[in-house]
Amino acid sequence: MAQASARHILVSTEAKANELKTAIANGADFAQVAKENSSCPSSRDGGNLGTFGPGQMVKEFDTVVFSAPVGEVQGPVKTQFGYHLVEVTSRKD
Repeated sequence: MAQASARHILVSTEAKANELKTAIANGADFAQVAKENSSCPSSRDGGNLGTFGPGQMVKEFDTVVFSAPVGEVQGPVKTQFGYHLVEVTSRKD
């Protein structure tokens, strides 16, 4: 069964997600940006969500995590919780 590890940043607006994505693309540290901006409790751990399988996260999130290239920041991804920037840190198919 497929497994992935990912980290994310959760914010309330698409504009804020895009602003943070630009900052990361320009060299800001993902974990630090998560700690300072993400509304998810995972922000304390740099946005790290650990390892999980398909179907354990909301559909929109799952789709990105199990298809996006490892190590590239994806998003903003809209879910019922807000807007996410997602980075897949590892995946085993």
